[in-house]
Amino acid sequence: MKRLSVQIYLTIIGSLLLVVITASLASRLVPNGVGGPRHALELVGEMIAPALPPADAEASVQQAAIEELYRRHKLDLTLYDTERREIARVGAPMPPPRPRDITGSRLRGRGPPAWVVGLPDGRWIVVRTANSTWFPALNLLAFLGAVAFAVALGAYPIVRRLTRRLERLQAGVEMLGSGDLSARVTVEGRDEVGRLAESFNRSAERIEDLVAAHRLLLANVSHELRTPLSRIRIGVELLKRQPDPKSQAALEKDIAELDGLIDQILLSSRLNALNEEIAREEVDLLALAAEEGARYRNCLVSGSVAHVSGDPLLLRQLVRNLIETSERHGVPPVEVRVTQTGKEVVLTVCDRGNGVPESERELVFEPFYRATGSEPAGGTGLGLPLVRQIARRHGGEAAWSEEEGREGCIVVTLPEWERLVST
Repeated sequence: MKRLSVQIYLTIIGSLLLVVITASLASRLVPNGVGGPRHALELVGEMIAPALPPADAEASVQQAAIEELYRRHKLDLTLYDTERREIARVGAPMPPPRPRDITGSRLRGRGPPAWVVGLPDGRWIVVRTANSTWFPALNLLAFLGAVAFAVALGAYPIVRRLTRRLERLQAGVEMLGSGDLSARVTVEGRDEVGRLAESFNRSAERIEDLVAAHRLLLANVSHELRTPLSRIRIGVELLKRQPDPKSQAALEKDIAELDGLIDQILLSSRLNALNEEIAREEVDLLALAAEEGARYRNCLVSGSVAHVSGDPLLLRQLVRNLIETSERHGVPPVEVRVTQTGKEVVLTVCDRGNGVPESERELVFEPFYRATGSEPAGGTGLGLPLVRQIARRHGGEAAWSEEEGREGCIVVTLPEWERLVST
């Protein structure tokens, strides 16, 4: 009983047996003289009556008529008068009708059940199929048993096919749990099991991507942390030997860089969390971009008022990373523009630089990626990856673009804030 296939199969067999037993009991417990059998036997009585002599005929004449009916129809027959006394009989003995019996009543005795039929002239006749050695209930039981056996025989391959798919799915789950993140299962069918297999494959792919991203993040973090830590260690040694304002300023800058790198790493990890939802409120993106642009000397902000739905802190981080990336790696001035197209708000950040090669415009959104031929210019290497992460968590997207002949443009699209209007 530990296997699902056995449980399903036994449930089917048990249900069939229950149907067989219920049908058999019902055939034996049908109330006497109710419904169809009674009306059918009334018709039988009306058809038999013309073949019988009158009620006042001699017993030998009535016996001959009963024997003729037996010869023609192979029925055990016993004829009774109005007082239910036997007049004539042919075939196996049968129990006499009881005073309470009416047309359609069933009599039980030795052999198959017999049926009581009332004749129009008041006489009674008890009829039973001749030469029958089985009760009707047993015949029905045998028939239903054969049906149950056939269904059981045909149901097993279907049940086994279903559970075999579940077993393969279980094997895939165990492989994934053992550490094989490439484990996938074959999707068979379009039913619930097939959809479950599709969900498992999507989940396994998501887990593999997350683990790979975290491994890459840890590998790059360990590399990126060494540079500021080495400079801090050297700066501390220099300050121990001879205090110097310049060395002290450089040390503070390295500490700030290290602190910023840690903040960016923590934010990236939080955005990758599967169950964490971001806060949602109405944000004026143009006003937010103007506030951030005011912090930089060569930044121009323009556009129209546009409201988006999202987390103000994350959206501020998005704008700040875009401006810092353009200022650090591009050529000033940095131009920030906010526009609205349909139900989307578009944030465009451009500079006068040459951008990156077209083949690398997707790679720059990977953590710690360095474009070919780029000069070291500081930064954490997580600016643009965080921009895309934040945009996607808000239902938008970030991509490299060319506008008006400028190659150094990044475009972020975000859904418009939808106001709820009460009617």
